[in-house]
Amino acid sequence: MAVQIITKDDLEEFREKLLQDIKGLLGKRPEEPKKWLKSYQVKNLLKISGGTLQTLRSNGTLKFTRIGHIIYYNYEDIMQLLEVSTKKSKRQ
Repeated sequence: MAVQIITKDDLEEFREKLLQDIKGLLGKRPEEPKKWLKSYQVKNLLKISGGTLQTLRSNGTLKFTRIGHIIYYNYEDIMQLLEVSTKKSKRQ
């Protein structure tokens, strides 16, 4: 078993590399949300059931687009729905 000696310079070099790696991780922008979301993504985002999502579609509260058998929701529409809901709850 060979003995290796670690000097202060080695530790300083390691510290600099570690700080650069951490800054790189923290400096990354969060992933931009997708423009179109599928039903399961909307249910997870809003924490609602499939029935509630169906009701929001049926009464026109939440706009959607159907392509084939897949339903898509515009992310901006969902955010507007949340803003309106938040404003109504603050007034009450």
